[in-house]
Amino acid sequence: MTGVQTCALPIFGRIGRVTFSQTGATLSYAGRTFQSLKGAGFKANFYDIETGEHFWISGPKRDGADGLYGRITQAANVDSDVADVYWRDIRRIPEPTKS
Repeated sequence: MTGVQTCALPIFGRIGRVTFSQTGATLSYAGRTFQSLKGAGFKANFYDIETGEHFWISGPKRDGADGLYGRITQAANVDSDVADVYWRDIRRIPEPTKS
């Protein structure tokens, strides 16, 4: 199963396609595998199972406030393989020019 999700990698959030494991216990993005913190995280809800680094991962929002604190997603923060779906189907606006 795949989906377009917000993945807050180190400083800036990303919009990208994640892949869920068959059981749904983990998800993968950009060669990394994440598992839920099950409510135990501070400003994070998943962790990288190899490094232990914490991340905030959530679904994209129609208003673009995709980040942990509602930071508005910019075109440069959307992976190219999901850009058309994100702008057309989720945000429902024309894709802006990347700056």
